[in-house]
Amino acid sequence: QVQLVESGGGLVQPGGSLRLSCAASGNFFSNYNMGWYRQAPGKQRELVAHITRGGSTNYADSVKGRFTISRDNTKSTVYLQMNGLKPEDTAVYYCNAVHSAFATMNYWGQGTQVTVSS
Repeated sequence: QVQLVESGGGLVQPGGSLRLSCAASGNFFSNYNMGWYRQAPGKQRELVAHITRGGSTNYADSVKGRFTISRDNTKSTVYLQMNGLKPEDTAVYYCNAVHSAFATMNYWGQGTQVTVSS
């Protein structure tokens, strides 16, 4: 069992930055592929960024060049650095963990609100 706790959300002006953190409890964090998703009101949840256990990353086209995902296996934590924030980035951001060998081991955090507004 893995528990995920996100932090770092808040209110920021357009053009500003935030760094989200997702701390994982349980063992073997390094065996999990990690992702950040977001869900805006009235919209489906979408993938924002993903990082494999080996460190390979991919991003939604809408955030490429602005957001950076990283992980620190020694701290069992994954980060999302968000720069150049836009109002359309406003959403609840969720952390996701999927075991690299057993996809049924799939866990979600509770989400953290990010609001971009002047």
